[in-house]
Amino acid sequence: MSENNLSIPITEFSEPNKKGNDTYRKYILVKHESLQYPICVYRISGNDYKALWLRCSHQGAELQVSGDTLVCLAHGSEFDNSGKVTNGPADKDLRTFITYLKNEHLNIVLK
Repeated sequence: MSENNLSIPITEFSEPNKKGNDTYRKYILVKHESLQYPICVYRISGNDYKALWLRCSHQGAELQVSGDTLVCLAHGSEFDNSGKVTNGPADKDLRTFITYLKNEHLNIVLK
């Protein structure tokens, strides 16, 4: 973490399989003591990532990740892996963060 950026080695998404080839995690959870809620980062493709704040837009409960769905256990709201509401009572999409790749790191802009 530096200033308003959080940097993650891109290797966090790779996972060697039994055949010795790399497979890729669909998402990783990022936690830092300066963040009130974790951030879920989805790997959409090799150069495309989506960073979502795991705070429900309905009443602020922390979301749980279930594959490509983010679920609020407090009231049942659901969001897709781009942060769009798919099931209420939430009526606002999740906060997203700008991401960019630099020097084998994924950078998340926290502003």
